[in-house]
Amino acid sequence: MTTPNSKNPSVGVVLLAAGGGSRFGGSHHKLLTSVAGKTVFEWALQSALAANIGPVAVVWGSVELPRYEGSEAVTYLRNEAWATGMASSVQCALQWASERGLQSVVIGLGDQPCIPPSAWAAVANSSSPLAVATYQGVRANPVKLHAEFFALIPQSGDEGARSLLRSHPELVAEVPCIGSGIDVDHVEDIERVAKIIHESRGK
Repeated sequence: MTTPNSKNPSVGVVLLAAGGGSRFGGSHHKLLTSVAGKTVFEWALQSALAANIGPVAVVWGSVELPRYEGSEAVTYLRNEAWATGMASSVQCALQWASERGLQSVVIGLGDQPCIPPSAWAAVANSSSPLAVATYQGVRANPVKLHAEFFALIPQSGDEGARSLLRSHPELVAEVPCIGSGIDVDHVEDIERVAKIIHESRGK
């Protein structure tokens, strides 16, 4: 087991940020919407980077995302098939991980800005081959997948690793985390997210 907040080249971090966000209803794409001084995407990415786990990849598709200044460690993967569902984005990520020879990946979503670095690190450091963060007992992201399970992830559709967690419950570790797994799905969620960020991060 690795020490929390230490680089481990065998574990990769993936942020899925390719969806169209059609339900949001705001004037900008939800990932580019400002909340508490940064965009939703920036909050999510900076937490993933601050966890200091290993190489980081962002899967993008429907909208061009700003490149994170000062970090050449971020690989941006274009998912041309983003409109077919989340599985296509996960497949992009797993191909990247396989090409790098990574032993496992920790996957989160670009529209979940309230997941702190500690949650990323805790899930990454789980000794189980499958692990999922929980917030007040409710499963959310990130999720850790060992490489032996990459081939079992759906090739298409709008479900990523959830089916795998359901089919192998005996291998899944639930990792209690602080923070919140709230998704930014609708414009009304921005106010809730801002409150959580202000309270939990003192921003």
